[in-house]
Amino acid sequence: MTSTANPALRARRLVLHLVCIAVGALIVVPVWFGVLGGFKDNGQLSVNPLGWPDPWVPSNYTDILTSGVFWRQLGNSVLIAVTGTFIMVAAAAMAAFVFARFAFRGRELLFTLFGVGLMFPFAVAILPLFVLLRGLGLLDNPLGVILPQAAFGLPITVIILRQFFRTIPGEVEEAAILDGCSPFGFFWRILLPMARPALATVSVLALVTSWNNFMLPLVVFTDQSWWTLPVGVQAFQGQYSDDTARVLAYVVLSMVPALGFYAVAERQLISGLSGSVKG
Repeated sequence: MTSTANPALRARRLVLHLVCIAVGALIVVPVWFGVLGGFKDNGQLSVNPLGWPDPWVPSNYTDILTSGVFWRQLGNSVLIAVTGTFIMVAAAAMAAFVFARFAFRGRELLFTLFGVGLMFPFAVAILPLFVLLRGLGLLDNPLGVILPQAAFGLPITVIILRQFFRTIPGEVEEAAILDGCSPFGFFWRILLPMARPALATVSVLALVTSWNNFMLPLVVFTDQSWWTLPVGVQAFQGQYSDDTARVLAYVVLSMVPALGFYAVAERQLISGLSGSVKG
């Protein structure tokens, strides 16, 4: 029995490893092509797209890093991503706390509405959202991007945090109340510190989503001084459409902050997701 099971188990593991290697190659090869392509000129890209640069052309990167436009767009992306994430996580944490720890009429129906929000495509709302933001005077205003991004990120954030909050034993809350802790005090002093992995998870997801958002900043910002990096990449590509190597360098540099943040927060992301699944 064991002799027949072990070969099957080894074969299954081998297949899983091969699938992981294939998926990893699909991710790594384009990034590798972009990084090396930024150190080449167009002639090298056409002759040897995947090989080492010969000679190296670091000016593609240095010219961008010494440009004030790139740093302004980077600052806009950081401002919008961090502010929007803070607003979304704060609002979602309070809503998830109510859904997880309080019983009231219509709770499940109201929570279902957040689930329905997951099925609402952002592209469908872009026209009425533009009209609404114009009426509120939020065009060419960072709040015109921050608030809608926070609103569209609420459903998945509330669902993840609610599942995590429900895993906290009721005895912990009862002990806090006996010690004179109010419901808000329990939420602020005990629940939020215990939910740090889940908060880190939804924060990472919100930051990466905001960083990659292209459509909303494109619609809201007509003033180029408020452009974010995704919009700046498109504009740079249009300006240097004949210089593919320089465009690749700009794309790679725009990815570095998000990749760096994700690499730092990867452990918290995985632990938070596993905790919400267990709940």
